[in-house]
Amino acid sequence: MKKFTRTIEDFECENCGHQVKGSGYTNHCSECLWSKHVDINPGDRQNTCEGMMEPAEAFFQNGHWFVIQKCHKCGEQKKIKLKENDNLKAVEEIISKKIH
Repeated sequence: MKKFTRTIEDFECENCGHQVKGSGYTNHCSECLWSKHVDINPGDRQNTCEGMMEPAEAFFQNGHWFVIQKCHKCGEQKKIKLKENDNLKAVEEIISKKIH
């Protein structure tokens, strides 16, 4: 069974309105780090939940930033690896909320 489908698509973030240019490996907004719960396996667009995935936690591991997103609709959590063009100010905000 195939676990990853490269799907190249641009989209407007439903959280902040940012226009995101997809690379085929893009699953979240590079500005606010939110996404939409549309995949069962990365890129397959088979999940019918379609809830908004909020970036709830952020951490640095093995030289990379990661975010744990939590679906507002079904509660599922997913870990995503951030990309070079992602907004690190948003990471700071996630960490700051967690501390306070």
